[in-house]
Amino acid sequence: MPSATPESSPPRIVLGVAGGIAAYKSVELLRLLRDANYHVAPILTPDATRFVGALTFSALASEPARTNLFGDPSTPIPHTHLGQNADLIVVAPATAHLIARYAMGLADDLLSATLMATKAPVLLCAAMHSEMWAQPSVQENLATLRRRGVMVLEPETGHLAGGDVGVGRMAEPAAIFELVEKIVRGYRGPLSAKRVLISAGGTREAIDPVRVLANRSSGRQGYALAEVAHRLGATVTLVTTVERELALDVAAAIDVVHVESAAQMRDAMLERFANSDCAIMAAAVTDFTVTPASEKIKKVAGLPSLQFELTADIVQDLVAARTASQVVVAFAAETTNVIENAREKLQRKDVDLLVVNDVSAPGVGFEHATNEVVVLGRDGVAQPVSLRSKEAVAMAILARVASLLSQGAP
Repeated sequence: MPSATPESSPPRIVLGVAGGIAAYKSVELLRLLRDANYHVAPILTPDATRFVGALTFSALASEPARTNLFGDPSTPIPHTHLGQNADLIVVAPATAHLIARYAMGLADDLLSATLMATKAPVLLCAAMHSEMWAQPSVQENLATLRRRGVMVLEPETGHLAGGDVGVGRMAEPAAIFELVEKIVRGYRGPLSAKRVLISAGGTREAIDPVRVLANRSSGRQGYALAEVAHRLGATVTLVTTVERELALDVAAAIDVVHVESAAQMRDAMLERFANSDCAIMAAAVTDFTVTPASEKIKKVAGLPSLQFELTADIVQDLVAARTASQVVVAFAAETTNVIENAREKLQRKDVDLLVVNDVSAPGVGFEHATNEVVVLGRDGVAQPVSLRSKEAVAMAILARVASLLSQGAP
């Protein structure tokens, strides 16, 4: 547990309490944090004080609980003081109302203003009724916050305040405290301390200085995987064929390597694979290449004669170089006999996971913002992932990856 030494001060935790019945649990969380020698500064929203008293938090915390954005003579600008000095902000409970305001960037009370004024990690411990949790608006707000790097501890299933049973209960204080301990030590998600290598886009093979052999891949799924992996705590390298001018946005911390041909992608992937825990081949690699003409082939010369050659099998090369602790994930775009072809490819390629989609289906595959896949594992488990955003698909794929890596071996 953290402890103060003459050379260091205790980690500073801002404990935000929003207006939900689960606020009573935050008192126990506060006690656990103080017992572990954290410096805890509570912030209660006005609605939170309808359920719990600020005096209770003041009596247990490292400093008096604050409830107002204005009027604190000891700290004229409390939100910047709290936000700038925090090592972690924990909001427990985080209600649907608080989540919506945070996602919108509102800062009209002390807690929301502090969230806007910090660069510290933020953990939201969600709590609300089942119907509220299931609302698309709530899930979209959470997706927005996760995309910005906010960590979310989802609610548990159990008895709710209305007397019914369902998902919505805030996680127990002991579980929140355990996660806080990990975050203070650097945890940012299930891929923390993992190095993930991802390819994206479609390779292009030169025919002449003007023309190329290519495919329809936009790179969106690969970029989504890179962004979500980074959000889950991984150190990410993205090898992409998407031109710099057209590149999709990814976090600045992601190392982006630009290539064009299959050979260039192979070299870039193999060069970096030895220092990676996982390689995800989301790129659509052109199957064939030609020896390019040194000058533009003229139409008036008639039909050119092109001699096709197979490009490198990057997945096969990665599997050959794989150690017992590394994970290799491949993709398969199919149009017929999707699952049958995918199972055959899974066995032939000897990868740990194969992500297959039917690119002939509506809203699936190339150029679309959505995707629908089946994730096949060498353990025989086939996980369907229904039509959803490519970011949400990435989350499902990376959950399987994190599970494999947590076992220490494929």
